[in-house]
Amino acid sequence: MGRVKTAGGKLIGSNIISMGTVDSTNTVAMGLGEGDAPHGTVVVADRQTQGRGRLGRSWVSPEGNIHMSILLRPPLAPSDVSLLTMTAAVGCARALRKITGLRVEIKWPNDLMLSGRKRGGILTETKSRGKMTLFAVVGIGINLNSGAGDFPSELWATATSLRVETGKEIPKNDLIAGILEEIGLWYGRLTRGEKEIILSEWRHLSSTLGRRVKVTSGTDSLEGVAEALDGAGRLIVRLSSGARKVISAGDVTMVR
Repeated sequence: MGRVKTAGGKLIGSNIISMGTVDSTNTVAMGLGEGDAPHGTVVVADRQTQGRGRLGRSWVSPEGNIHMSILLRPPLAPSDVSLLTMTAAVGCARALRKITGLRVEIKWPNDLMLSGRKRGGILTETKSRGKMTLFAVVGIGINLNSGAGDFPSELWATATSLRVETGKEIPKNDLIAGILEEIGLWYGRLTRGEKEIILSEWRHLSSTLGRRVKVTSGTDSLEGVAEALDGAGRLIVRLSSGARKVISAGDVTMVR
């Protein structure tokens, strides 16, 4: 599996820890972050028993899929660390497009989509002290070789996998190597301050912008057109009144 240099010559994937069944690769990587594990350490597991997604949701993690977390020690202010998810999403989408030829898109803020169905997601967790980012963990889950029988029926109705879409199994290690390479390249741009290049590529890969959406946060919801992405990666929605609402967190669904 390849190793990728980022800003300052540091490597992503120079230390890869392969595991069988874990509760969550993010939990393992966060624990390593508390110790002296180096920047770029990657935790890969065959299966997770307590995989998690955004907003405290569980992430179903059967064998055959990609479950991995990348430990980063970014030279970034906490305000810029919020862009790590978008950086990783760009890297994942580009790698998947290159390796499979499929038109993988990104649904704000962290879902990897194919033909309108979810096939992967990203969860970034950080630890900071004051204005200093101590470390960040980028968790990546991708439905690789799973089928309908590997998921609850209510999840499979809105999900898909690479095997289903291509009709063949994709070698896991090849895809992991491709993802780490792309994320390394885009992470390097982030640490060099090239945020607008990353956001521009995210916009190019977006399945959200220009669409009518419903945004739900807790018990509140609103509908409008997903008009733009601001410099912090927040979604700007234009309501029917003409007002523009800046969304920093929430669930987005397309309105047909």
